[in-house]
Amino acid sequence: MTAKKFLTYLMLVVGFGAAFYLLYHTFRDYTVDQVVQSVADIPPVHLAIALVFAFGSYLCLTGFDWAGVRYVKNDLPYRKIALASFIALSIGQSVGLSGLSSGALRYRYYAHWGMSTEDVAKIVLLSGVTVGIGMAVLTGIVMILNPADAAGVLKLSESVVTMIGIACLAVTALYLLLAATLRTPLKIRSWSFPMPTLKIALAQVVIGTINFALVAACLREVMATTADVSYLKAATAFVLANMAILITHAPGGLGVLEATVRHVMGNEASIGALVAFRVIYFFVPFFIGLPLSLIVEAVFRARKARRKGEGHAEVHGEAHRKAHGEAMAMAETRPA
Repeated sequence: MTAKKFLTYLMLVVGFGAAFYLLYHTFRDYTVDQVVQSVADIPPVHLAIALVFAFGSYLCLTGFDWAGVRYVKNDLPYRKIALASFIALSIGQSVGLSGLSSGALRYRYYAHWGMSTEDVAKIVLLSGVTVGIGMAVLTGIVMILNPADAAGVLKLSESVVTMIGIACLAVTALYLLLAATLRTPLKIRSWSFPMPTLKIALAQVVIGTINFALVAACLREVMATTADVSYLKAATAFVLANMAILITHAPGGLGVLEATVRHVMGNEASIGALVAFRVIYFFVPFFIGLPLSLIVEAVFRARKARRKGEGHAEVHGEAHRKAHGEAMAMAETRPA
């Protein structure tokens, strides 16, 4: 076993272990009936609005791939980009190690549509940068506007939290400055990674920030049924939960997200709200994306088989025409 595979397996074991421990710690004081009742107490209109926010987030996520595809100067139609993005991320965000799992699915689709391995790697890389930039902007906003909640959780002073927020926004501004001025590419072996254009970088900032703002809005919506939850506090809880997820590598943030949000929000985050958010943002897209991926795979295989059959038919027809031509030539040269 290589060191890379060992580290991957180790991360999975640690991630799942942390997830199950935190899930147990979060739900241990509740019976199944209490959890079900807590979910049932959420009015359908709030669930519907949360679904709309989740849909908006996944729509933004297709913009991550759109920016990546345009970065590699490919004119692949948006409908194909959206299909690859939704399937890859709806599955990848739920099973964990999103960069690897969603990257493998992206490669399956983009390679099928004629892109090289280098192009797909650049698309995945740029999407990852968009994730970081979007989270940095939202983190900067909530830590500047609402430093008290973050300070209480991080055990830091409010002034330090505010400085962290300013630093997050400064990093984003630096990224835009480099996109506008730096043209020397980063080279890794034979691959070259130039900075994106300023237009693409601005799209990354806008789309990435709106995406995470919508996820926070989805979380706030399911919590707002049992308490008067402010959007800023919900967004702060979401930002801190993502920090914890990055540290633990828990698959899909399972357990970590719930425990962190519960810690930040207290009783304002009911158990039913946490379950509803998990179902709406992770499980619903997963159970749409998984069968959709199987359908697309079946279509790909059917088209491949049809092209292979057409190729065999063409070769057979060409051989038949050649044999017929040779027979006619021999007949013409035969003496009467």
